[in-house]
Amino acid sequence: MNFATSDFVPLKDWAKYLQIVVPRKIPTERNVVIYHTEFDDFKEELERRNWHEELTSFVEGSIDVAIVKEFYANLYDPEDKLPKQVRVRGHLVKFDEDALNTFLKTPVIIEEGGTLSTYSMFALLMPDPQELAAKLCIPGRGFELNADGLSLKILRKSLTTIAQTCSVLSFSNLVPTSHTSNITLDRAKLIYRIIQRIGPS
Repeated sequence: MNFATSDFVPLKDWAKYLQIVVPRKIPTERNVVIYHTEFDDFKEELERRNWHEELTSFVEGSIDVAIVKEFYANLYDPEDKLPKQVRVRGHLVKFDEDALNTFLKTPVIIEEGGTLSTYSMFALLMPDPQELAAKLCIPGRGFELNADGLSLKILRKSLTTIAQTCSVLSFSNLVPTSHTSNITLDRAKLIYRIIQRIGPS
């Protein structure tokens, strides 16, 4: 599909689109269909978070990869300045926390007297990698360590069945990546959160 330079604001994003974004393959979200008695705990958690409505239910062909690439081309900002918004084909697209939670129908709930949501507080913590590994890994497996002896990643083959299932969701629908042979410490925290049901209900 061809685009006019007027599709991009400013024009430097047109060059960025041609040189950087077009050649890249954009992993699309997966449509998740789970039948009764099949991964019931995982299915219940998708429904508890309302992810089954907006995040994992797509009509085939409903994702326009060309427009997604335009979004990323216009989006890039090395300084990551606020506000979190970008213009695509004349439409202003917001992707700040409130906009994303509104789209996903998962409002942020802050307990009385608090300033952060449950997950925001959890995200600021440095959980014990051994605690994460105990929940996510099969017996006898855990984090691979870096040269300094710090927890680096968990190999996918070391994960339990439910952790592997959640990792697939994270790879394609939550924090997309084409690197799926292992999970980093940050991704392990995300999967741990899903399994432990930390977050909105």
